[in-house]
Amino acid sequence: MVGLTGIGSGIDIDSIVSALVSAEKAPKEAQLARLEKATTTKFSALGQLKSALSAFQTALKALNDISLFENRTASSSNTGSVTASASKTALAGTYQVAVNRLAASSKVASAAVDNTFSSGAVEETFTVKLGVGDAGTEVKIAAGSDLSSTRDQLNVALKDKGISVNIVSNPSSTTGESRLVFSSSTTGAGEDVIVTGTGNLAALAADGTVALNTADTASAGYITQAADAEFTIDGLTLNSPTNSVTGAIPEVTLELIAKTEADSPLTVTVGQDTDGVTDSIKEFVDAYNKLIKTSNELTSVVSVGDGKEPVVGGLVGDTTVRNLLSAVRNELVSPASQDGVRVLADLGISTQKDGTLKIDDDKLETALEDNFDAVGTFFTGENGLMSRVDERIDGFIKTGGVLEQRMNGLQSTISDIDKQKENLALRIEKVQARLYAQFNAMDALIGQLNQTSDRLTQSLASLPGFVKKDS
Repeated sequence: MVGLTGIGSGIDIDSIVSALVSAEKAPKEAQLARLEKATTTKFSALGQLKSALSAFQTALKALNDISLFENRTASSSNTGSVTASASKTALAGTYQVAVNRLAASSKVASAAVDNTFSSGAVEETFTVKLGVGDAGTEVKIAAGSDLSSTRDQLNVALKDKGISVNIVSNPSSTTGESRLVFSSSTTGAGEDVIVTGTGNLAALAADGTVALNTADTASAGYITQAADAEFTIDGLTLNSPTNSVTGAIPEVTLELIAKTEADSPLTVTVGQDTDGVTDSIKEFVDAYNKLIKTSNELTSVVSVGDGKEPVVGGLVGDTTVRNLLSAVRNELVSPASQDGVRVLADLGISTQKDGTLKIDDDKLETALEDNFDAVGTFFTGENGLMSRVDERIDGFIKTGGVLEQRMNGLQSTISDIDKQKENLALRIEKVQARLYAQFNAMDALIGQLNQTSDRLTQSLASLPGFVKKDS
């Protein structure tokens, strides 16, 4: 509404102008709304298709990785005692493994000293070795250090050697009898902790090759002695300085965790990574099925009842979808030039009525067991199925490809619609202004004519002999 209108004529100018403006803009507004809805729907549909196609391409590339078929697995029938892993060059095989003894590290204790212990009045030295052949690590202890301070200085000096030191005290002792306990993290025979000291520190010496008499407070020696792991593979007795065993079975690592029961060896099986390949094949099938289902939804026409318009997918009749799916399906049914595995059906993968794929798990498992290498060459390599399919879809999904070009074109259309809306708004604003100007001019003219009529009537009424007839 532009100010007060219709005063001179009594005509409802606002309603007239509003009706005329609506009649002027309604057709174009409806046209733009229809175009915007159709364009936005198609843009969204292409986005869904591109997303499903991108996920499919990712699955293709994952299954096209030759290293997937080079991986080897090593499994243990008793992971509480042994776990196993294998490199890609490990040979398939089955082994009976028994653990007789785990590798152990050295732990030694000094003789007991009372709570008045102190190092000498001058700096004294510990020498700490791991095995008799070790040159040893010298640790300087400050003069007058008590047992706790001595422990702390040892820990700072020995942390990089893998040796920690603690104090174990007898709570029933009235003199606070305490021992220094040295613990090594290094396992293997001959890796015993040997501690010697000068001056007062000699009282805290300990030899990891000598057994500790726990009943004798003056005794020093080992609580546990360093030892190799002892285990058998197929009845052959073997030793390892650590519980992580490499080299016993080529390219296989065994982690010894606990002793096995007597006469109850476990089984370690080394073979191809069929589980990893199976998972990748299933991911490929799932991604393909998602692509098919998405395409079906976007190109379907669904009836929703009598008298109602059907629900129409955003890409009904779209040639891009037909060309894309046709290209993919042609490659999926094209046989490979090799023996063992030539088509997906050889792996138990078949096409269902709705176009999706279904896996026969038993047949896939058999194919992997009997033709593992053929499965690898079927899927991977320059002429493998995954490369061929990827080449067919790349033109659609790549940067600057078919889908991106179409989406860019639709985005331009949406931008143009927005511009047309702006132009329509400006034009309607001008039309409204023009109509108000015209009607207001008419209203003013009618007002002037009415005023003139009133004045004439008054003048005539004042003439002699004028008689006004009642209406």
